[in-house]
Amino acid sequence: MKILITGSNGLLGQKIVKRCLKHHISFIATSKGVNRNPECPSENYIELDLVNSEEVEALIKAQKPTAIIHTAALTNVDYCELHPEECYFVNVRASNVLFEAAKKVKAHFQLLSTDFVFDGENGPYKEDDTVNPLSIYAQSKVDAEELLLNDSDTNWSIARTIIVYGTGFGLSRSNMILWALEALPKGEVMKLVDDQFRAPTWADDLAYGCVEIIKRNERGIFHLSGPVTRSVKAIVEEVGKALELENIAIETISSTTLNQAAKRPPRTGFDLSKAAQKLDYLPLDIQESIPLLLRDIDYYS
Repeated sequence: MKILITGSNGLLGQKIVKRCLKHHISFIATSKGVNRNPECPSENYIELDLVNSEEVEALIKAQKPTAIIHTAALTNVDYCELHPEECYFVNVRASNVLFEAAKKVKAHFQLLSTDFVFDGENGPYKEDDTVNPLSIYAQSKVDAEELLLNDSDTNWSIARTIIVYGTGFGLSRSNMILWALEALPKGEVMKLVDDQFRAPTWADDLAYGCVEIIKRNERGIFHLSGPVTRSVKAIVEEVGKALELENIAIETISSTTLNQAAKRPPRTGFDLSKAAQKLDYLPLDIQESIPLLLRDIDYYS
């Protein structure tokens, strides 16, 4: 087994690298620019610009991975709404180039996707529920999924997830949980929407699920998220409980007041029974993962 990882400088990419190292799985880590993960050996890292199709095809032909885990994507939902062509190029066209190159070397291709493929009217969702994207970003992920779903080659998997949280080396983006961990102990008021419900995903759990799909030779769509769907306010309250804070400052607002460029699904969440049965996927809830995240924050700082 030899896994090629795209987006290895990102949060999930770093966790997959960590898992491969721990379990002695051969891998090639790729990202645009230099390697920002000091735990990733330099001999395992190759710079790769996914929009350069010739470069992508040449690398996969040369490395001959048995599997590709495609974590790299343009995920800023509002940016995608305002830059639809760039969003399509990165999220759909690059995925297609990778998938076609994977087929040529008979490698399993795994696409990371999102709960935003659903409209949020009937969550929690099962893998075979009907998608209905509400934004440019969501549509790009549906389009990328359909590249696989409509192909005669079935050597692929789709791992959908929800609000991935955790920390790593040199990350450019924060997340809701990290924001809460910083703001709540200071007594800062957190303004949170009261009309969105999600199941945040501990990055280490997601990395486990992604790699297990490959190890167990599974195919098809898998839902990999946290175990409990809560309102955004309740998610932050769980962080406060984990920190043993008696009083936290939260102000709730409607998402309609934010004037966001892209529309979000109001309530998602996943049915995880398929992943539990086929992958032994048993993700941690927020209060269980926070002590581990605090340990990681000390480690990575």
